[in-house]
Amino acid sequence: MSRISEDQVKHVAHLARLAISEDEVVMFTSQLDAIISFAEKLNELDTEEVQPTSHVLYMKNVMREDVAKEGLPVDEVLKNAPDHKNGQIRVPSIIE
Repeated sequence: MSRISEDQVKHVAHLARLAISEDEVVMFTSQLDAIISFAEKLNELDTEEVQPTSHVLYMKNVMREDVAKEGLPVDEVLKNAPDHKNGQIRVPSIIE
């Protein structure tokens, strides 16, 4: 027995704004049914002793501490700016 109908496949295709042929409807129905069958096999696994996780790998915050440091002198920064005025970097206007 199929776990997904052709009408459901057509409905999902319509929601996704996809134009699919009748042959594709039949093909996708078969493929999606196989995917659902595979996913249902996962329900057979005993996960009673498995701790819930948010990531498959143990991850630790690998970013450095956020420590305030002295920045570059304004004169040094402005040397790299193609256009500057009154200690500010000038950029092209994007708002009219």
